[in-house]
Amino acid sequence: MQIKDLGQFHEMTNLAKNSPEFFWEQIAKTFVWKKNWHKISSGNFNQLDIKWFPGAELNITENILDRHLKTHPQKCALIFLANNPSDLPLKISYQELHDRVCQAANALKNLGVKKGDIVTLYMGMVPELFISVLAAARIGATFSVVFGGFSAQSLAGRINNSKSQFLITSDFSLRGDKIIPLKAVVDEALKECPSVKSVLIHQRYPDGIIDLISGRDFFWKDTVEKAQTICPPEYVDAEHPLFILYTSGSTGSPKGLVHTTAGYMCYAQYTFSNVFQMAADDIFWCTADLGWITGHSYVTFGPLLAGHTTVMFEGIPTFPTPARFWEEIDRLGVTHFYTAPTAIRALQAQGTKWLENKKLDSLKVLGSVGEPINEEAWEWYHTHVGLKRCPIVDTWWQTETGGIMISALANITPSIPTFATLPLPGIFPVLMDADGREIAWKKGQEAEGNLCIKHPWPGIARSIFGDHNRYSENYFKAYPGYYFTGDGAKIDAHGNFRITGRVDDVVNVSGHRIGTAEVEDVLNRHPFIVESAVIGAAHAIKGQGLHAFCIPQKSISPNEELAILNEVNQLLTKEIGAIAKIESLQIVTDLPKTRSGKIMRRILRKIVENDFSNLGDTSTLLNPLIVQQLIDKRK
Repeated sequence: MQIKDLGQFHEMTNLAKNSPEFFWEQIAKTFVWKKNWHKISSGNFNQLDIKWFPGAELNITENILDRHLKTHPQKCALIFLANNPSDLPLKISYQELHDRVCQAANALKNLGVKKGDIVTLYMGMVPELFISVLAAARIGATFSVVFGGFSAQSLAGRINNSKSQFLITSDFSLRGDKIIPLKAVVDEALKECPSVKSVLIHQRYPDGIIDLISGRDFFWKDTVEKAQTICPPEYVDAEHPLFILYTSGSTGSPKGLVHTTAGYMCYAQYTFSNVFQMAADDIFWCTADLGWITGHSYVTFGPLLAGHTTVMFEGIPTFPTPARFWEEIDRLGVTHFYTAPTAIRALQAQGTKWLENKKLDSLKVLGSVGEPINEEAWEWYHTHVGLKRCPIVDTWWQTETGGIMISALANITPSIPTFATLPLPGIFPVLMDADGREIAWKKGQEAEGNLCIKHPWPGIARSIFGDHNRYSENYFKAYPGYYFTGDGAKIDAHGNFRITGRVDDVVNVSGHRIGTAEVEDVLNRHPFIVESAVIGAAHAIKGQGLHAFCIPQKSISPNEELAILNEVNQLLTKEIGAIAKIESLQIVTDLPKTRSGKIMRRILRKIVENDFSNLGDTSTLLNPLIVQQLIDKRK
């Protein structure tokens, strides 16, 4: 069900509000089901027994692959861009993808994987990872993708938490100018993982030498490539766990969020089709890794469920040069490009020379994901990449939500810098005050509070694997009967939402609530600052004070650092008010970011407060070494 214009958007919003079961049923009817549901949904946020389409049976890969073979078997499903741009793009049709998924599914069955088992994947961004995810789903196994850059300890922790018995990996992976020895990391991790019975190894370097353990390790070429290309789909219950995805917690171990099959399927395609508004021959490129939720929903499931062509990228934006994204967009004729603000800012810092002689005329829609995008980066993206003609969909959602929740719909609803804008039809966000009450909002008014969701939606994670109580404590305890996102937000006079950052990143300075995203937006306009992170720390008089960590355009002296502090405080006084004064500004080379581009501000807060003893889980950081560098500089 793809919304075509603004009038229909409002109609669908009203329909979802007044007849939610009918609304979601119309979406569900577009898929292939082995057995129909006996009701649309059940459960609520109080009992946390949420179910969507109970009684139904299906296989998600039948909807990704088999149903499209009837209409466009030779259409390109997947384009693979290797790390090295001299390698030609690999194009895989829906028919070929079907056959290769069936081969991998048969190979997994031959290794003993059965319906309900958990298969862990620890690989680089190669087609075999894409195929393995679908192969597991084909036979009713639950897959768990672990980013192929995590340490052996992080991998072992996730395997042991899920009690996974099967692992798929590669010998090596490529990332820019780095070669990552994945199999060696696996061997180290599995010393602590007694549950793992079999390891399937895809060879990125067929002539490379790796250690094999007899009876446990099997090569992809000897198992998958020799298997049959026909594998009937294994039908599962609507609430069967499709995947477990681990996300970092503020304290303790990572959380294994469980997403189930039918609800996730419906929500992934619904959000993809409506936010991005693709035509039949368009090409979608989401630059995310499959190790995080965006890679699941908008590299893999969303585009393929909708029958489109999706691009999978092995490399990084700056290798071999910062022109890589723009060269590939022109080479492939990419129409829809979806990336993270952290990548946009990194490329912005490289200047526009890398965009010279790039046409970018195929682009129709740009997207942003992972964190709120600051206005300067938004304008640069809009002007120099979108050539002022492509709408930007600044999408807000989370690992827990399964798909996009608040976003402009391309060419239908307005794109507004720094605003996620409007909730999708069927999503009902509300703002809550400090006393746990809904903040009333009327057109023409503005409001600010903690962002909660009022009613369940199909894509919501059902639990934290093995710890339903933690799920309840993390998301439903603060505001009983609501899903608490952990984010703060503002609503403008027209009902558009602006995410102000994590609630623990809303700083209370002398009784004034100041969102870190707003302060960072101002700091990032300073000509010497590429990117910033602002946190609140205890202040004897104000309660909390603001502290900034900034990445500069170039090396600067201590005197220049002090001058920048004075200049940004003048900017903040002008833009927000004198209350938004920065107490300290530290120049850094990098920030502690997760793979999805989110800055771990709790780590920065502890560093400012000189509390280096318990920094919580740092396994999901893109560059874990930066933490010690920041601590050393602080000391």
